[in-house]
Amino acid sequence: MLDLDRLRALHAIAEYGSVSAAAEVLGITTSAVSQQIAKLERETSCRLLERSGRGVRLTDVALLLAGHAERILSLVAEAEADLEAKRGSVVGKLKIASFATASRGLMPQMLRRVAQEHSQLTVELHERDPKAALPQVLRGEFDLAVVHDWRGSPLSFPAGLEKLHLMDDPAEIALPSTHPLAGREALSLTELADEEWVGAPPTDICHAWLCHTLRSHGMEPCIVHFSQEYSTQLALVAEGHGIAVLPRLGRGPLPPGVAAVPVRPRLERHLYLVWRCESRHRPAVQAVVRALQEAVDTVGDTRKVHLRPGSVTV
Repeated sequence: MLDLDRLRALHAIAEYGSVSAAAEVLGITTSAVSQQIAKLERETSCRLLERSGRGVRLTDVALLLAGHAERILSLVAEAEADLEAKRGSVVGKLKIASFATASRGLMPQMLRRVAQEHSQLTVELHERDPKAALPQVLRGEFDLAVVHDWRGSPLSFPAGLEKLHLMDDPAEIALPSTHPLAGREALSLTELADEEWVGAPPTDICHAWLCHTLRSHGMEPCIVHFSQEYSTQLALVAEGHGIAVLPRLGRGPLPPGVAAVPVRPRLERHLYLVWRCESRHRPAVQAVVRALQEAVDTVGDTRKVHLRPGSVTV
């Protein structure tokens, strides 16, 4: 009989391309992964890994078995979720991925509620970019993820995931407080045609959205500085090195020298909570969904969306 841990090791190597990467994902040593593969080779009487330069590659037999392993492990996860739902106990450990401002603006409240209401459930938070988090949830590295996209730059949600629209988060324009437009009650994007911008790196979804949005208004983006963190962007804005788009979620107090002005029509991003389809009935997952929806209710000027878990499927 094929051992699940050994199949899991083979699947991780197939997914991540190396023994060391598989070991990191599985949380074990490279030696332990190699031992699992050696035992699996003895079980199957087949060679599964071959040397390729400094690394390894899967044999044809290994690729065939890895495909079966993916389906087997998915079925096991579904069975475990069904058993957990049958027991109805909110226990165990969940790993949740979240982008930075949601980690700051929503997760502390969610974690507090879970700790108060479900003392036997542990939630482990990891900050991840939305594009990275989605495949990691699909592979089972995380149980849930909070992700976002912008109108004009939608995320692609893989099959096998369910999503819940949590809220819409408005954004304003961060300007140096000495800027001529800093005192306005609202402004239009076209008034910023000649401005230099501080923005996210080119690999970030926010960068693609900003370029798309400005070009849709007939403006060619002039992004002169790049930073992942809004705090760094604001520090650059405060010193007069450009302007930036600033979402309200998780913002905190503005630093001296920065003014935030709303845009008309309103700019906003969309926040979603995602999980694997087979996890929809897990009491622990449902508990975190409820706690996160309650956390959304505590934030200020947002457009909240209240849906039942699983009501939106992709």
